Amino acid sequence: GLIFYDTKVTVMNRVLNATVQRTADHAAPEITLDPLEIVGGEIRSSENSYFCQAARQLACVPSSQLCVKLASGGDPTYAFNIRFTGEEVHGTSGSFRHFLWQVCKELQSSSLSLLLLCPSSAVNKNKGKYILTPSPITYAEEQLFHFFGQLLGIAIRADVPLPLDLLPSFWKTLVGEPLDPDVDLQEADVLTYNYVKKFENINDETELEALCAEIASQHLATESPDCPNKPCCKFTYLTMTGEEVELCPRGRHIPVGWENKDVYATAIRSLRMRELQTPECMTAVRAGLGSIIPLQLLTTLTPLEMELRTCGLPYINLEFLKAHTMYQVGLMETDQHIEFFWSALELFTQEELCKFIKFACNQERIPFTCPCKDGGPDTAHVPPYPMKIAPPDGAAG
Repeated sequence: GLIFYDTKVTVMNRVLNATVQRTADHAAPEITLDPLEIVGGEIRSSENSYFCQAARQLACVPSSQLCVKLASGGDPTYAFNIRFTGEEVHGTSGSFRHFLWQVCKELQSSSLSLLLLCPSSAVNKNKGKYILTPSPITYAEEQLFHFFGQLLGIAIRADVPLPLDLLPSFWKTLVGEPLDPDVDLQEADVLTYNYVKKFENINDETELEALCAEIASQHLATESPDCPNKPCCKFTYLTMTGEEVELCPRGRHIPVGWENKDVYATAIRSLRMRELQTPECMTAVRAGLGSIIPLQLLTTLTPLEMELRTCGLPYINLEFLKAHTMYQVGLMETDQHIEFFWSALELFTQEELCKFIKFACNQERIPFTCPCKDGGPDTAHVPPYPMKIAPPDGAAG
């Protein structure tokens, strides 16, 4: 917290350029994607997604080949080139940025199961925010999480912000910061948080009975074995993926009573915190990320800074865009149609602005840092900077 974000980014950028492993005399790895596999927007099986198509082809490429210098200049160096079957596309930037955009859409849809909508989303808190799916993983899924980590590193080197909406707990775990059992639980699963709080704040046995009766009415409790008509909870709880698990050995047979209610509340909280940390998945993600950028860099970044460096800002700042726009020969900022253009954009909603940015440069977000600070040793124009506005082709004008 003692170092300015800009300073951290400058150091980070220098380290990234000093750890380049693919030099100019090496051809970039190339992958071929079949757009017909995802026609109509609905991916019929996850193997056909761009994410899986790319993961399969890049699995046999040494990760050193993906460690390139930071994107700069007119046609920057990217980690790999993309060919679309049956299409002849000139230049690599557009298809590379489109690929990253499409992959983020797939990750945040039902076609891939690596990310899970956080349970709070269901009650309109942190709507649309994702976490890593907390469940035991197969070897194949571990490979996909590894590739997901590589993509985060690839996007950082390419300076293309990924339109991913992940909960702060993801970024905390990624940079190695401990989770807060109150704040992070409430962000991710507000219903469980309130449930645990109810048990923690009970003052006497009658309140406990009333609470168990209320839970019984929601089909979460069963009758007590001692008094058949008295509802009681057992030491079980639902995981985020909806499976009922025992909170301790033989938990199904242990009723929650006045003596052990705090143990029950703590056990539920620990279950959720373990699910948020997903050690197996996160180890694979960090391994993937570490194959592209040195993980030591993460020790200087706060979770929010890591998110900004990887995903940019989730909204478009028009003033920032104006400041990074170039008018080509014959055009000026004061031209009437240019003024109309900006006033039209000012009327756009954020959603429409994202679509405009996607139309203009094939990505939905603009990088949070523009290393084009004039005159400094690190001056570099990172595409799509600056935005260029050109005069019309026809002479009629």
